[in-house]
Amino acid sequence: MDVSIGELIEFKKLKELKERAVEMNVIDLAEEFEKLTQAQRAVLFRSLSKDSAAEVFVYLPPETQENLIGILTDPELSHIINDMFLDDAVDLIEEMPANIVKRVLKNASEDTRKQINQMLQYHEDSAGSIMTTEYVDLKEEMTVEEAFARIRRVGMDKETIYTCYVVDSKRVLDGVVTVRTLLLANASDKVGDIMNTNLIYAATGDDREAVAEIFQKYDLIALPVVDTERHLVGIITVDDVMEVLEEENTEDFYKMAAIEPSDAPYMSSGVLELAKKRFFWLMVLMISAMFTGTIITRFENILAIFPALIAAIPMLMDTGGNAGSQSSTLIIRSMAVGELGISDCFRILWKEIRVSAVVGSALGSFNVIYRWFLSGSLRLALTVGVSLFVTVMLAQTLGSMLPLLAKALKFDPALMAAPIVTTLVDASGLIVYFYAAGVLMNM
Repeated sequence: MDVSIGELIEFKKLKELKERAVEMNVIDLAEEFEKLTQAQRAVLFRSLSKDSAAEVFVYLPPETQENLIGILTDPELSHIINDMFLDDAVDLIEEMPANIVKRVLKNASEDTRKQINQMLQYHEDSAGSIMTTEYVDLKEEMTVEEAFARIRRVGMDKETIYTCYVVDSKRVLDGVVTVRTLLLANASDKVGDIMNTNLIYAATGDDREAVAEIFQKYDLIALPVVDTERHLVGIITVDDVMEVLEEENTEDFYKMAAIEPSDAPYMSSGVLELAKKRFFWLMVLMISAMFTGTIITRFENILAIFPALIAAIPMLMDTGGNAGSQSSTLIIRSMAVGELGISDCFRILWKEIRVSAVVGSALGSFNVIYRWFLSGSLRLALTVGVSLFVTVMLAQTLGSMLPLLAKALKFDPALMAAPIVTTLVDASGLIVYFYAAGVLMNM
């Protein structure tokens, strides 16, 4: 059986530890850190080469990064921060508490510190906040041979060398050329003759979700970022977009469950912090649910005469809530991936009306047969069936329209997910049910 990293450190087999670390992928090494004690982490980290140490550091969770910063010497910390890609360094600064940030910036080179401070000026949800300034730029007058010479000279410290960006003397973006295009061209060809001038780019102030949509639409691996005068100021790579998508999806999941989003991992969050993030929406939903009880009280005379109506209330409320949740989830997801927008409102409404009519008819018919057989009362069965049909129609209409309304009002559509829709449908479904009972049962 292979000896673990922890055991190699415990038995002070440092030579074997270094050999094992060289063979391992940096991501796997980062995972090993989570299995070690604080003292063991220091030993493992110092057994890595300087370049590997910086790479591994990027993949560590924020709390482990903070822990390591506390035990590293200033020269060790200086090498790590100066060897990291700029966007990773900015992410580190944003995650750390003030005292750690102060020490990190103190040990960063003047140039790195200047670039970090510049990047931090961009809004956290903007394209500028996730870009990096480490890219390969070329000139139109360069030959392919000269372009490759430049790529070899500066490419080692760049985040990507596959896509290169052609700029003029004022750094205005003129075109894009890939290494594949350069490889297939003649050595004497000019970059300006083979570059792609049909440019796709983002502005520094663009929303990062919009940037993610551009990546998905055009299947990109990198995207240039320009300022208001189209000067090239950075690039966004696909790994940064993947992080954005993960964060946005996580945030949407939280909101759809009526929980305030949190950046901290579950096990790192305190009990009071978790309770605080859940309390507000639970209180709002609880208060709104009180109206459901008020509705039942308002129609208690009907329930007193026909107590058999009570048995169908849980089914009616659950089915309506589930139907509304299905519609809202589909619409929210379609909006998130760019399939639907506010302009599709009437098309969505027409489709959901037809879908809910089919689903409501099937469910209502089943309930009419079931309740008639169970109770022997056709009026009761029709009351439940008709109420269920109308409730499903209302639920799916509300579920599809509320996310669009939220978007129109500049709110996150995920807010109009299951908890909100269910609460609204419960109240409206009960009103329909009791009025249907009053009409169909001659009350």
